Amino acid sequence: MRSEIAPASFCSFQEIVRLQRDVPRFRELSDFLRFIEGKGQLRRIREPVSVVHEITEIHRRVIGEHGPALLFERPIRADGLPSGMPLLTNLFGTVERTAWGMGITPDRLEELGAMMAELRAPRPPHGVRDAWRKLPLARAALATRPRSRAAAPVQDRAAMGEDIDLTKLPAQICWPGEPAPLITWPLVITAPPASPAADQEENVGVYRMQILGRDRAIVRWLAHRGGARHHQQWKAVGRDMPVAIVIGADPATILAAVMPLPETISELRFAGILRGERPELTPCLTVPLEVPATAEIVIEGFVSATETAAEGPYGDHTGYYNSVEQFPVLRVTAITSRQQPIYLSTFTGRAPDEPSRIGEALNRLFVPLIRQQFPEVTDCWLPPETCSYRVAIASIKKRYPGQARRLMLGLWSMLPQFSYTKLLIVVDDDIDIRDWREVMWAVATRSDSSRDLVALSDTPIDYLDFASPKSGLGGKLGIDATTKMPPETEREWGEPLAMDSAVIAKVDAMWPALGLGGIGGLQLREPA
Repeated sequence: MRSEIAPASFCSFQEIVRLQRDVPRFRELSDFLRFIEGKGQLRRIREPVSVVHEITEIHRRVIGEHGPALLFERPIRADGLPSGMPLLTNLFGTVERTAWGMGITPDRLEELGAMMAELRAPRPPHGVRDAWRKLPLARAALATRPRSRAAAPVQDRAAMGEDIDLTKLPAQICWPGEPAPLITWPLVITAPPASPAADQEENVGVYRMQILGRDRAIVRWLAHRGGARHHQQWKAVGRDMPVAIVIGADPATILAAVMPLPETISELRFAGILRGERPELTPCLTVPLEVPATAEIVIEGFVSATETAAEGPYGDHTGYYNSVEQFPVLRVTAITSRQQPIYLSTFTGRAPDEPSRIGEALNRLFVPLIRQQFPEVTDCWLPPETCSYRVAIASIKKRYPGQARRLMLGLWSMLPQFSYTKLLIVVDDDIDIRDWREVMWAVATRSDSSRDLVALSDTPIDYLDFASPKSGLGGKLGIDATTKMPPETEREWGEPLAMDSAVIAKVDAMWPALGLGGIGGLQLREPA
C-alpha cells in the first residue's frame, strides 16, 4: 500500500497548544513525568542498580520492546556508592512520548513540521485572509522573548569551590571498556563573544561529556556544530569560553536542542513556542549566561581555549566504539540544582536506542522542510537501523526525465541532516518507502546499474564512519528507482500489476466467511 504524508496545513503555536486537550503544558520535567506515569508510560525501579553497564542493559531490553521511561530511584554510582539522586532514562524511547514532549500528539508531527518550514523561509501572505492566518506566527515570534526570573528552583542548591564534585553525579559507564563515567544528555548552552557585530543568540546542543575528576570534564563536539563554532570564536580572541550545561529540563527545551531548527532561531525561544509561553530563564552564578529556571541540574564553567584531553573510546550510535581523539577541557566553577533533582541519562549504541527513536519522530518533522524546496517529494524516510541518517529513501511525483537525479543532488546539499547520507534511493509515489520489500522491488525492477547510479567521491562523511577511506571524507551513492520515461529509456515501460478495486472490496466483504483468520492482506497491490 502506498504511503504518502499529506501536505500539512499551516499551524500557529497557539493551535499547536490546543491540538489535543490531553497534552497539557509541561513547565518542568516533573510535570511531564506525572503525565506519562498517568498514561502508564513510566516505571519506577526501586531495586539498587549500578550505573556501570547494568542500567544500559535494562534500557536496551526495554526500548527494544517500545517500553516505558525508567526512573531508577536507587542507582549505584560508578564508585560503588549509593546515589542520593534518582536516574531517569528512556524518557523519549517512543515516538509517542517524543511527540508528547513537544506538546502534541504523534498525528500532528507533520503540522509542527509545516510551522517549522514557515519559520525557516516565511512566505508573504496572499490576501487579507492569509495575512490574518499568519498573524499568530508573528505574535509567536514576539512572545518567545525570554522572561528573567531571579529566584529559580534550579539554584535551590549551589556548590562552588571545594564543594564541586562531578563524581557524585550518577553518570553512566554504558559499555565495557569505556574509560570513565559519561554525561550523556547534557544541554550545552554557549554564546559568541560579545561585540558590536554579534547578533547571534545562544546555541543549545547535546555534546557528551567525559568526567575527568571533581571539577574537570571533556566536551566532545563535531566541528560543524554550534558549540564548536562559538568555541572557535572565543579561541580567536584568546579567551576561554563560558558555558552552562543543563541536565534535565522541561521536555520542550530538551527536544528543541536536537530539532532541525534554522540557525537564526534560538532553541530556548523555540521551546517557548512549543509550550505556548515565554521561556523563563535565570542568570548563572559564575558565567555570563542564562539557563532555564526550572531545570534539574546546571553545571557552570569555562571551556579552555588551549587545553585538550584524550576522549574515549565510548560506544556510539554506529554500534562501534569511537576512536580516541583530543577535545577541549571544561573547568567547572559551579554546580546548581533543585532540592531533589532528577539526573537525566541515556545510552547510545546500535539502534534501537533513544536517539534513533527521537530520530523517527524528527523524520516526520523535516518532510515539510523538504517539500518547501522540492514540492514533488511525497515522503522521505531515514531508516533508524542505518544510524538514522546514513541511508535515505524519498518518493516523488515524477514529471520529467532526470528529476530523481536533481532531487539527489539537492537533498545532499540542502539540509545538514543529509550531508552525511551516503546512500539515497529515489522511488515513485506508488511505493511505500517504509516497506523495505516495496523499496527493493522498485530497485530491482525500475533501476539499471548502467544508467541509474549517481556516485560522488570525496564528499563530507561522518568521521565516525569507519567504512569511509579517509576520516571525514568519503563517497555517496544515489539509486534512481523511478519509472523511466524518454529519453531516459528507449523501451516501452511495463504496467505494474494492480487488482481491480471492486474485487478487493468484494473479497474484503467475504473474508470472515472464508475462515482464514488473521492472514489477510494477500492482494498484490492497490491501484495507483
